[in-house]
Amino acid sequence: MNRPNFAKGLVTSVIVDEETGDVLMVAWMNEESYEKTIMTGETWFWSRSRQELWHKGETSGNTQIVKSILLDCDQDTLLIRVKPAGPACHTGKRTCFFEEIKFKGEN
Repeated sequence: MNRPNFAKGLVTSVIVDEETGDVLMVAWMNEESYEKTIMTGETWFWSRSRQELWHKGETSGNTQIVKSILLDCDQDTLLIRVKPAGPACHTGKRTCFFEEIKFKGEN
């Protein structure tokens, strides 16, 4: 079975709503959070700011049930399809991606 390459530390995890295909969030996994995700069927991550393991929804109740996990060709990024039990973002938004950036040439 293929596994992420944790030799360089953390791997990027892109979390997608399995029903809509929307990107809900991007987070980091270390080997321990990856193993907990595999064992429990819910997402676990490594918080770079708090320097600790965290279970998505542990305090908010907004857990994510894992439906599938895909590993990229470089073995350093995971695409995780989930069934969310509420908003993904700590702001209460459904997804963490809601801030539009304007760029030069845009009408």
